[in-house]
Amino acid sequence: VLGFEYGYSTVAKNALVLWEAQFGDFSNGAQVIIDQYISSSEDKWKEQNRLVMLLPHGFEGQGPEHSSARLERYLQLCAENNMQVCYPTSPAQFFHMLRRQVMQDIVRPLIVMTPKSLLRLPAATSTVEDLTSGGFQPVIDDPALSDKSAVRRIVLCSGKIYYDMNSAREEQNTKNAALVRLEQFYPFPAARLAELFSSYSNATEVFWTQEEPKNMGGWDFVEDRIRSVLPDSMTLRYVGRTASASPATGSYSIHGLEQNEIIDESLSIPEKGAPAGS
Repeated sequence: VLGFEYGYSTVAKNALVLWEAQFGDFSNGAQVIIDQYISSSEDKWKEQNRLVMLLPHGFEGQGPEHSSARLERYLQLCAENNMQVCYPTSPAQFFHMLRRQVMQDIVRPLIVMTPKSLLRLPAATSTVEDLTSGGFQPVIDDPALSDKSAVRRIVLCSGKIYYDMNSAREEQNTKNAALVRLEQFYPFPAARLAELFSSYSNATEVFWTQEEPKNMGGWDFVEDRIRSVLPDSMTLRYVGRTASASPATGSYSIHGLEQNEIIDESLSIPEKGAPAGS
């Protein structure tokens, strides 16, 4: 089926062709089409297309077969502006992303991570004004902050875990941690991130927080790219699940414990002068 959609989008270059995977990991059954055609057809044959792949992805306690779209595999294929890889977190972002895909002069495939839980999450909403104005933002700064000078830690994340952390931050009334969303992995928005980091004059650390195991998700892709724009006054650290052969646990209760540990580690900041972990 993906092969047909690829062929159609190659012929009908002005059409918005979308292919949605059945659920998470099952998109890996189409790996041959992804490797041989979608990621490399322009480099090999000068064939362009605007195909959009919607891939269910998100750690929601549904087990190893229904958690990961294998984001890391698509990021490994990214080079020479061959694809776009996005993880939008609001209806407005999703709309502007698709609109950009149709309107932009550059013709290239779009890979999208699509968590199921965001379809029904009250916090993941947009106003009419959000939809009718502006455009897609590769990076979203923290909209809840009133005083950036109070921020000591920037938590950079992507996808649905933002809402989990934002909810926990509100409950804890944490004021010194900023939650920044990376909505586009590739092309990597290095200049925008550099500008954002410089706006937090008192921050001393950046955490990359992800739901996926360390050998999966975005970490291997973003680490060097973040370091290349990180100010000398800031350090970078990974927060997420440990490396694993399987994308996720099969136990809902263990999933919840792991998720809470990630959120707690991301938001827990020792008082000034106190040693970490005190």
